[in-house]
Amino acid sequence: MSKIKKINHVAILVENIEDALKFWRDSLGLELDHVEDVPSQASKVAFMPVGEGEVELVQPTQADSGLTKYLEKRGEGMHHLCLEVTDIVGKLQEMKEKGVQLINQEPIDLPGRRMAFIHPKSANGVLVELYEIIDEPV
Repeated sequence: MSKIKKINHVAILVENIEDALKFWRDSLGLELDHVEDVPSQASKVAFMPVGEGEVELVQPTQADSGLTKYLEKRGEGMHHLCLEVTDIVGKLQEMKEKGVQLINQEPIDLPGRRMAFIHPKSANGVLVELYEIIDEPV
């Protein structure tokens, strides 16, 4: 049975990472680790470690992406909460058996990790991402 290990990150959707860093880095004092392009998610992400987790600033990179539509509809703010799990395939199966509405039926493989989203309709309006850190590419 898959276990939830920790909160991996909280993702904040922003129009512009450089503008957002004026608060998160310059005013609040979080340290920027790095910025990464994530073409598979049509985004650019700034990673700022906080304890065992991270705050991630997510900027859409395509005008027709889901992130851009979300930003246009809801504006900047919290986008999703990410929970790190020990076995994402097992956790998705558990969720399916419990009738949870999933956005991703199977995990998406990315370098060093696998991810999947749970629909906000099943999580009290919160978009939840599940993450499994992997040592070897899948």
